[in-house]
Amino acid sequence: MGVPARRGAGALTASPLRLAVLADTHLRADLRPLPPEVWATVAGCHAVLHAGDVVTADLLAALGEGRPVHAVLGNNDHALVGRLPSRLELELAGVRVAMVHDAGARGGRARRLRRWFPRADVVVFGHSHEPVDEEAEGILLLNPGSAVQRRRQPRRTMCVLELADGAVVGHRIVPLS
Repeated sequence: MGVPARRGAGALTASPLRLAVLADTHLRADLRPLPPEVWATVAGCHAVLHAGDVVTADLLAALGEGRPVHAVLGNNDHALVGRLPSRLELELAGVRVAMVHDAGARGGRARRLRRWFPRADVVVFGHSHEPVDEEAEGILLLNPGSAVQRRRQPRRTMCVLELADGAVVGHRIVPLS
C-alpha cells in the first residue's frame, strides 16, 4: 500500500486511499474495549474518519499513530470542545467528504445533509449507533454504527471507505465480533 501524499490542507491522495470510518466509540481512559479487528483495520488504512463521541483525545492519538485522523465533535465530547469542529468538509483523493455527528431524524436526512453540505460527495455521520450505507440525493451517506456499543444492533460495526481519482471506489459496513 502506497504512502499517501499531502495535497493542500486536509487533502490526501493515494491510489486507492483507504479510510477507516468510526463513530460513537464512547471510550474514556481505557481503549481496550475497541475490538482488535478495529486496530487491525486501522493499521491497513491511510487515514481515519471519526464521526464524533470520541470522548478522549487519547483515542485520537492512538488512531493517529502513522496516519491522519479527521474527527468531529459529538454530543459526549465535552473534553474535546474547542479541539474538534462540529462539522468538517475536506477533500480526500479528489472526493469531497463532509462529516457531522448528529444528522438528525431519519426522515428527511438525505435532503437535510445535501442542504448542509451542498458540494459533498460523501457525508459521514454518527450519533444513532445504527449503520447506514446508502446513496440518496446524489451523495453517499455513511454511518459506521459503533465499534463498541451496539445498542439495538445485532453486531458492533465500523466502515471502510476507498477513494481514488475523484471517485468512491469501495465502501462497506464491517461487522465486528
